[in-house]
Amino acid sequence: MLYNYLFAKQHGGDFILRIEDTDQSRYVSGAEEYIFETLKWCGLEPDESVQHGGKYGPYRQSERKNLYRKYAEDLVKKNFAYYAFDTPGDLDEMRMQLRSESNPNPQYDHTIRMTMRNSLNLSQQEVEELLKNNTPHVIRIKMPETETVTFNDMIRGSVSFDTSVVDDKVLLKADGMPTYHLAVVVDDYLMNISHAFRGEEWLPSAPVHILLWRYLFGEEKMPQWAHLPLILGPNGKLSKRDGAKYGFPVFAMTWKDPKTGDVTEGFRERGFLPEAFVNMLAMLGWNDGTEQEIFSVAELIEKFSIERVHSSGAKFDFEKAKWFNHEWIKKVEPAQFKNQVKKIFEEKGLKITDDVYLDKVLHLVRDRCTLLFDFWQHSHFFFKAPGEYNTAPIQAKWNDDKRNFFKTFASSLTSIGNWNAPTLESLFKQLAEQASVKPGELQLPLRIMLVGDKFGPGVFNIAEVLGKEETINRINSSLEAFKF
Repeated sequence: MLYNYLFAKQHGGDFILRIEDTDQSRYVSGAEEYIFETLKWCGLEPDESVQHGGKYGPYRQSERKNLYRKYAEDLVKKNFAYYAFDTPGDLDEMRMQLRSESNPNPQYDHTIRMTMRNSLNLSQQEVEELLKNNTPHVIRIKMPETETVTFNDMIRGSVSFDTSVVDDKVLLKADGMPTYHLAVVVDDYLMNISHAFRGEEWLPSAPVHILLWRYLFGEEKMPQWAHLPLILGPNGKLSKRDGAKYGFPVFAMTWKDPKTGDVTEGFRERGFLPEAFVNMLAMLGWNDGTEQEIFSVAELIEKFSIERVHSSGAKFDFEKAKWFNHEWIKKVEPAQFKNQVKKIFEEKGLKITDDVYLDKVLHLVRDRCTLLFDFWQHSHFFFKAPGEYNTAPIQAKWNDDKRNFFKTFASSLTSIGNWNAPTLESLFKQLAEQASVKPGELQLPLRIMLVGDKFGPGVFNIAEVLGKEETINRINSSLEAFKF
């Protein structure tokens, strides 16, 4: 869907979202809403859809059901398709009789169609009677027996298929609902689709789609075709099961299966920015021929080309996905993710009310954060003084000279007018020299005083953001605790 969006926008076209829900047995409650919410989070909202309206509606194929039968009937009249009255039992019997070691999954094709119960094998009178009595039936395409279908795939080049090995796909089901094959061709035609991008799993069905276009509409308005590679997991096509097994998300946002109740965590909930997610997804199957890896959506629209999409599947790398997120956290203004960080802090029991102060903190620590949840580890101490201290790293070298140094340092801080990191560092080194103590031996104790442990950004930058009063208070409070 991302490549469809980029291609459409690059060429001044419209991005139309169609809900292909012809297989009602696979209907999942909430899935449609999930799709729209995901696209909105990614910033890829359609120009036309169920939610946005437009001249090509309706956009759910189930609501276009009455459109498809006339096209299926037209194919029958032209002898490109036929009525099939076979019952499920008839089909099971056929498969059982023809199943062999060399043919484990017998198809309904030109080799057996004349032995089945269809309008090719029944008299016209029998067919008319069956139709008159509303006998359950499907309409199948009549695939040519000896024909080669060739077309140009924008990614794979010239592709050819022998029609003799393609089965007679069902086009219209017994309930009157079209299958994917008929619906997409008719809808692509009626919606003036210029380019049809599908997953490579649909490549074997391409000859069916090509022939349907020719039979129904001729060659003139046929779209250009491209079959996109799959995203691969550790053991083949990336699946929900891979995410559960290997501990990485496979959905943009968290999805709860309404049937099983299973929850699959998404990239958003794992602390990813939408810019990073879209960037990562684009680079999984494409590059612009340079070393550039960080692209905004605007840059992707400008530089994307379907010809540079890889023809083979790309292996998903969660560590690389995190790298993209780290780069985008450093790149965008913190205002874009400030609310998410505030929510994370609130869930930890810490409510932030000073947005100006939060902005300072986020700017200071964002280079250290890979996921949004990392902001808690790297910045919670800016909002709450340490309740305990990890003094193990400094106990062996702690002495009265250092204690006296920090008393003097805290006292001297009260008279500083220009409160910034360079001024604080200069004073710190000056007092250390006067006390004949190496500054390097004093910076770790200062960090532990301010943070509670030996992590965080530059210690003088921490003090600058904390402010004069809070810095002095933390130093004095820690001296009371440093009794060892």
